[in-house]
Amino acid sequence: MLKKKPVTGMRDILPDEMALRVHCMQVIRDTYRRYGFTEMETPVVESLENLQSRQGGDNEKLIFRILKRGEKLRIDTAQSADDLSDGGLRYDLTVPLVRYYANHMNELPSPFKSLQMGNVFRADRPQKGRFRQFMQCDIDILGEPSSIAETELILATTEVLGKLGFRDFQVRISDRRLLHAMASFCGFDEARHGEVFITLDKLDKIGEDGVREELLSQGFSSGSVDTCLALFVSEDETDAVSLLKRFCDAIGADKDPEIAKIRDNLHSILTGVDASKEADFMLVFDPTLVRGMGYYTGTIFEIMMPQFGASCGGGGRYDRMIGMFTGQDVPACGFSIGFERIILLLEEAGFRIPSPCAKKAFLIEKGIDRDAFTAILREAAALRAQGEQILIVRMHKNKKFQKEQLAAQGYNDFREFFKESDRSDRSF
Repeated sequence: MLKKKPVTGMRDILPDEMALRVHCMQVIRDTYRRYGFTEMETPVVESLENLQSRQGGDNEKLIFRILKRGEKLRIDTAQSADDLSDGGLRYDLTVPLVRYYANHMNELPSPFKSLQMGNVFRADRPQKGRFRQFMQCDIDILGEPSSIAETELILATTEVLGKLGFRDFQVRISDRRLLHAMASFCGFDEARHGEVFITLDKLDKIGEDGVREELLSQGFSSGSVDTCLALFVSEDETDAVSLLKRFCDAIGADKDPEIAKIRDNLHSILTGVDASKEADFMLVFDPTLVRGMGYYTGTIFEIMMPQFGASCGGGGRYDRMIGMFTGQDVPACGFSIGFERIILLLEEAGFRIPSPCAKKAFLIEKGIDRDAFTAILREAAALRAQGEQILIVRMHKNKKFQKEQLAAQGYNDFREFFKESDRSDRSF
């Protein structure tokens, strides 16, 4: 017997969920297009060299490799996995986008505002809301160096979430360069900044005492740890702009023009988004925000949903990544919605897709004659031309159960067609 279950970490999508996914994708497309984003597509297979460029963080350990083909596949002489593979399934949409842009930049406008939706693949351990094949939805702006890019990305993404019914979520924002400036100010060894950031990223999970204990156990001095944690204690300032100013002043914005520049850039983003946002959410300046991808060079942001207790999307600026393909850096910034987690939250909340048109079901008794059936087809075609959704199905013996099933799919208007002339049409 063949296996009827999908491969571990993959899944079948049933019609109700598929309808929800299509609805969400349509909301995403419609909203992003109004912001000037252009949809494009890249292959699911990328060169292994690109996928292993040390830009994808831990995701590079989760690549689904593809064996070489034909004469190139020499198992008997292979010394490592790289001798057997030359390609892999993409683990995100950013690496493929950058390759795409580098290959077509002379044919694309500048700045290029891209929208990309597609499946990505990670050989990860499956769990709730996490699969080995899953949909990502990215918008990116390539060629725009100013805070216009970050502001537009945040506004567009949060407007999508607002249209899908999400409220009271957070967009946490910071800058990778502030993390390094902070770590240097506190006296941490530059070669170990990454270890400090990984621990700081746990502040909301294990608290200040937990972070202190972990940093001390890693051998960092108590002076550096205390100085660092004191930067995150705030009792007076509650808004993002005040927190940003206090933090940057504390690590030397008055003496370091680079820190002042970063502060002013984040200030522009915060005030610009707050002044024009459509959705109901809070902007939070969070200097402990890290983001795992190695390609981020500046501003970083993340969506936090209280009801999920985890990130439901994020992104940032990656100004040096395109230069790895072309030899010349191009400013770039992107935001990715956690599509699968959004779908999960909507399902758990009992989200109902708004029906744009009437849904009618024509129930046809077995044995109806050809002329009558042709007339039914003509009537269905006329109603569809008027924008209605018409389903034509054979009538079951248990009509009550059949109608209950159809009603669960959104059909609330039923017509029955019988073979006898005196019972040719009944409406309910």
